[in-house]
Amino acid sequence: MIRLSLAVAFAFGLLAPSFAQETKDNPAVKPINRDVPRHKEFLKVVAKGEADVIFIGDSITQGWEGAGKKAWAESFAPLKAVNLGIGGDQTGHVLWRITDGKELEPIKPKLAVMMIGTNNTGGHSAEQIAGGIKAIVAELQKQKPDMKILILGVFPRGGGIAKDEAVCPADKLNKKIGAINEIAAKLADDKKVFYTDIGAKFLNKDGGLERKVMPDLLHLSEEGYKIWAKAIEADVNKLMK
Repeated sequence: MIRLSLAVAFAFGLLAPSFAQETKDNPAVKPINRDVPRHKEFLKVVAKGEADVIFIGDSITQGWEGAGKKAWAESFAPLKAVNLGIGGDQTGHVLWRITDGKELEPIKPKLAVMMIGTNNTGGHSAEQIAGGIKAIVAELQKQKPDMKILILGVFPRGGGIAKDEAVCPADKLNKKIGAINEIAAKLADDKKVFYTDIGAKFLNKDGGLERKVMPDLLHLSEEGYKIWAKAIEADVNKLMK
């Protein structure tokens, strides 16, 4: 069975009723004002119009400017990449930034790489969070119909693990993330919308997280960003062609 892209489905009215019903009472799809200094800086960056690939996300994406600086310079800066990650963002913040916040208005990216949702896990269900991701994809396609979108599965993270432990075992990982990713994967049509889950690359042979990759069991170290860059670099280059 051929899977229609969200943009095509909306054009023919195929998703309108169900999507409206899904979003009606979903707190993860309600735009949340994010008019903060970093957002204002983004507006200055995109005003230059030089953004062939954009990275959309929260503090993990913002971290390309910190622990991931070297990997970014080697893998993505040459592609005219722009980092649109803001620490603490939930799906609703991203929705505001790309609608009322007008972060995409001046640019024509070939590709958007997005990874969002981990900050929603404390208060929203997996279904609600996946609905937030779906709403972001729909808005991206509405605004930039020629742009390809690469959805990354939400990265694994620790949950309730003592700070002094060196390793977070598999049974202490946030189980909700797997459910989010299972739903989000279905958004891909492999034409304009693509999905990949690289989370396993951050895990050790026992399925747990090491602090050398995620020091606080959430944010990546320099080694973690190297893993991330290596895992998606080929896909990013391919999708931008």
